[in-house]
Amino acid sequence: METVDSPEYQARRDYMVRTQIEARVVKDRLVLEAMRRVPRHLFVPDNLRAQAYEDTPLGIGHGQTISQPFIVALMTEMLHPEPTHRVLEIGAGSGYQAAVLAEMVDTVYAIEIVSELGEKAEAMVKGLGYKNVIIRVSDGYYGWPEAAPFNGIIVAAAPGKVPGPLLDQLKEGGRLIIPVGDAYQFLEIYTRDKGRIIKEKNIAVRFVPMTGEAKKDRE
Repeated sequence: METVDSPEYQARRDYMVRTQIEARVVKDRLVLEAMRRVPRHLFVPDNLRAQAYEDTPLGIGHGQTISQPFIVALMTEMLHPEPTHRVLEIGAGSGYQAAVLAEMVDTVYAIEIVSELGEKAEAMVKGLGYKNVIIRVSDGYYGWPEAAPFNGIIVAAAPGKVPGPLLDQLKEGGRLIIPVGDAYQFLEIYTRDKGRIIKEKNIAVRFVPMTGEAKKDRE
């Protein structure tokens, strides 16, 4: 059985970071180091393990995906994570993004609406020794009010419009990174600045639709 730190997988992670991430726009050293450390191949189904370090999203069941490495790195960098930060992730999926964040911040709160995925993600991050990740199964539209406010919120599914509760749970100076749209989606960045919410639009992306309460915004 191959181990997490096998020379083969480590070499593939290094190559992934160098050619797919660092060679593009992501330059934050801490983000690059986190991407090198987290074993993405353990977060994908066994039959897709050979593709784990390709720059592509991969299916993880239940109509959900693990995002391509470049997008994970880009969204993480956009969050401006710091060691003292408390971060909320919506759409935990396999747990990969939560593990990347856990390498960089104090605490990660992650929500997954599909119970089977949430339970599997929790077992995975705990098995890898991440003690600063808390995962629960619920509708991410409402965020995690009792743990708010957050220094950063990252969303891995696309609503038709930004959920109000997520904006409400941003700390002063906090940033929300979220894909928004239906047929056409863009990454959007929302920053709380002196009580105001400042919006920036970034690159075009393609995420699975946000389900739960967010579906009502499309009806």
